[in-house]
Amino acid sequence: MVFKRLLGSLGVGGPTVDTVLDPGAVRPGGTLTGQVHLEGGQADFDIEHITLELVARVEAEHAEGESEGVVAFERFTVGGGFRLAAGRRHSVPFTVTLPWETPVTELHGQHLGIVLGVRTELAVAGARDKGDLDQLSIAPLPVQEAVLEAFGQLGCGFRSADLEYGHIAGTGQQLPFYQEIELTPAPQYAHQVNEIEVTFLANPGGVEVVLEADKRGGLFSGGHDALTRFTVGHHESRDWTAEVDAWVRQLTEHHAGAHGHGGPYAVHDHHGHHAHQDHGGHHRSGPGMGTAVAAGAAGLAVGVAGGMVAAEVVDEIGDFFEGDEEDEG
Repeated sequence: MVFKRLLGSLGVGGPTVDTVLDPGAVRPGGTLTGQVHLEGGQADFDIEHITLELVARVEAEHAEGESEGVVAFERFTVGGGFRLAAGRRHSVPFTVTLPWETPVTELHGQHLGIVLGVRTELAVAGARDKGDLDQLSIAPLPVQEAVLEAFGQLGCGFRSADLEYGHIAGTGQQLPFYQEIELTPAPQYAHQVNEIEVTFLANPGGVEVVLEADKRGGLFSGGHDALTRFTVGHHESRDWTAEVDAWVRQLTEHHAGAHGHGGPYAVHDHHGHHAHQDHGGHHRSGPGMGTAVAAGAAGLAVGVAGGMVAAEVVDEIGDFFEGDEEDEG
């Protein structure tokens, strides 16, 4: 990678910064490691602090429609308090712990269309500049992968994934947004639901699995959304296919009152579900990276539609965040 010039508030001739993440995907709640490489400018500079910022492209729905923006969801100060001599190179290694709710960006090495990045902020002589952006790759936790694999075994297909701004009521959600993985229903559920949406809210003790179904309307009733929640431990061993099948069947029932094996669940109507959000309608359509990823050949195998490959995903991430910084300026 080439060193990226810090312009803007630091000006030409200032230091350059290049953050290099160690290769491989990281899991939610895991450790992200790498190094921040600095190269001195045309004069000596006092480096006040080096901060890594986790950023995500998030969708928000409101009365006027849908919009997208960048949300910073964690910051880590990894160095600072030293003088960088003109023309000298200096590297700062780092190890930071990711939030448990960090969204999953890939499944079996295939991109889901979720845009996450690590942005490096350098504070020099009272000025701050965000001089480097790197793609962040997040693989699912074992229990998350097991649940998704079970959906695939049952015949559900991957449709898309996105990040939604807002909070799901009644959960332990910590971040200002949540991830939705949208699935096509298996044939045995297709007469009852149009799609199934899966949200994972991980924490140190386990994972809350929130399932939502856009239910088909009958002859005398309109369609509506149903929501259920289950809690599973990180190291639980279950017949996940049977478990998830039971979850979906409870989700598609027209009444609630039982308790699933994973703990109590609740079913809310469409409006009750959206009381948690700061925006209007729930279902999304229109362009975006989330819709660029289509169902694969079998199960939840993820294929990439339109010929978009990993390099193009990275390019789009860079273009998106660069546009965001221009807007900030």
